[in-house]
Amino acid sequence: MKADSVTLGGKPAQLSGKILQVGDTAPEFTFVSEKLEELSSYNLNHKALVLIAVPSLDTGVCAKETRHFNEVLASKEGAVGVTMSLDLPFAMKRFCDLEGIKNIIAGTDFRYHEFAKAFNVDITEGPFKGLLARAVFVVDADNVIRYSELVPEIGQEPNYDKVLAAVDSLI
Repeated sequence: MKADSVTLGGKPAQLSGKILQVGDTAPEFTFVSEKLEELSSYNLNHKALVLIAVPSLDTGVCAKETRHFNEVLASKEGAVGVTMSLDLPFAMKRFCDLEGIKNIIAGTDFRYHEFAKAFNVDITEGPFKGLLARAVFVVDADNVIRYSELVPEIGQEPNYDKVLAAVDSLI
């Protein structure tokens, strides 16, 4: 099975494999929060878990996307959002403090790379090699993926309406 790919400025970049799809079981992974806490995806109490993979919070599109999800998920009781990147916790904390990010968790995969490997969002070539591709997964309380989107061009945002429709169907 051929790995998925994305583009960066129109130039193709391969991912580590095929991203997980609707109906797949979301594997458990450990990540580090902006508070340096180790958390498990299976221990987050949720009706809808929104996993938001971004290359880095230090880019304009990733920052905008994170701010948007922080705003819209604030009113979704039972929904937990986690923005995943490979940024260091210190940079994530600085970003969250400056931007007032309080309604989603900033998570990093820098320590174990479990998220990147399990969801196949690791970019394996090009200028962003080693970073995460832009993708969104909505996972239900039974850890089944109910929405999966790999954004084809890294510089674009995901389809927020479809993500939120998936969230709304679970809460």
